[in-house]
Amino acid sequence: MAKPGVIAIFGVATSLALFALDPLGAEPLRISDTMLEPAAFAALDGWNDEDHAAALKTFRNSCQPILKKRARALLGRHFEEALRQVCERLNKLEPSVDKATARRFFEENFRPVRIARLGEEGGLLTGYYEPEVEGSRAASDEFNVPIYRQPGGLFAQLRVAAGKLVRHRIGRRVSGNLDRAAIEDGALKGRALELCWLKDPIDAFFIHIQGSARVRLEDGKLLRINYDASNGLPYTAVGRILIERGIIPREQMSMDAIRTYFAEEPEEAREIMRMNKSFVFFREVSELPPDSEPAGAEGVNLVRERSIAVDKAIHVYGTPFWIEADLPIASEKPTTRFRRTMIAQDTGGAIIGPARADIYFGAGIDAGTVSGRIRHPGKFYVLVPKEADPTRRIDPVPLPSPRPKP
Repeated sequence: MAKPGVIAIFGVATSLALFALDPLGAEPLRISDTMLEPAAFAALDGWNDEDHAAALKTFRNSCQPILKKRARALLGRHFEEALRQVCERLNKLEPSVDKATARRFFEENFRPVRIARLGEEGGLLTGYYEPEVEGSRAASDEFNVPIYRQPGGLFAQLRVAAGKLVRHRIGRRVSGNLDRAAIEDGALKGRALELCWLKDPIDAFFIHIQGSARVRLEDGKLLRINYDASNGLPYTAVGRILIERGIIPREQMSMDAIRTYFAEEPEEAREIMRMNKSFVFFREVSELPPDSEPAGAEGVNLVRERSIAVDKAIHVYGTPFWIEADLPIASEKPTTRFRRTMIAQDTGGAIIGPARADIYFGAGIDAGTVSGRIRHPGKFYVLVPKEADPTRRIDPVPLPSPRPKP
């Protein structure tokens, strides 16, 4: 993110401002290790064929929280204010507009800026979905894998190398030194934190990765659960571990491949899953109809193949992106042309970097299959509101990255 300035969408994971633009745009835009290149809509491959009305409808959903909340005092406030002004103009349009009107709105209110890490041609796309599994409100021999709510009252202590005792903060709560292994071994047992119980620890693990789920209870009712907090420990991709061990070749890596191996080797699966020390706590979402999509981190319902999760330390929720890629959607081969306006409405622990996005593919088995095989390059353009004026001189010279904390 950035200090007060004309463009304040970009930053680094540490939230340190690495560039600034004064209100008159006198200073050049600089982003650590990032290439920025202004472009024209005519240069976007597939822009003429896009369903702009569908894209604008998704962006309109993001305008609701943008218009309601106060812009942040320092980080990102100018970009958010620019988005707010765009949303105010959008409110003057009819709720439903045709493709031509929607296209004109985007072109009159935004300007594309290509973005990538310095020295790289594009960015990385992955996919995510909402699982649907069987579950129970009560534990039994069959349903014995708990899904936990946030342990808000739990205080634990961490010993650091110097021998000091510190508390470990998780989101807005304090949890402690409870990694995945400790929790799975019963560290939270007896605290009445269980939202529900599942049959399969592998299902629970992937629900943690996806951040939401539809749990079909024994009486036929549907329990919707959504991400609430994590234990704050680092996320480790199990797919990378399987590749490094030579268990699954990189070119064959997918969520289905991981599931198959884990099902065949449950003991090794348990050991590998525990290498991801990150653990997620959930909340029950009672206000969602059974057929509606889950809410992303922005607080609006996600839209299949229109919503993306981005690095929230860099990008502002509600920002439109134009993404160009060839993806394995229709088949296992990357032959599906994906040229689409996507809206930043969510985030994730593994989504880090200026040109990094997770595409939401919907709910259920088919969505899981498609999302699980996507890990492909793409070309990213951030659509910057004209009030943020990216036609001012953009300077791609990188600044020194911040020193890591000791």
